[in-house]
Amino acid sequence: MKTIRASEIGTFIFCQRAWWYHKQGVESTNQSDMAGGNEIHRQHGRAVFAAGCLRYLALASLLLALALLAFYLTSLLL
Repeated sequence: MKTIRASEIGTFIFCQRAWWYHKQGVESTNQSDMAGGNEIHRQHGRAVFAAGCLRYLALASLLLALALLAFYLTSLLL
């Protein structure tokens, strides 16, 4: 039994003829457009990854600032 992937279902829902051509092994005629789309997806993925890293860096900086503030305030009381 062949496994059906979500991307294959998406292709079928979007365009049944494109799905059928893909199953027959027919290559798309707009390879350059598809390559450009792949590059845009790659750039977006890098941007999302960088944003996630910055988010964790901001959280770590906030926790460090709170720890330093707590240390400073306790040293004033002693």
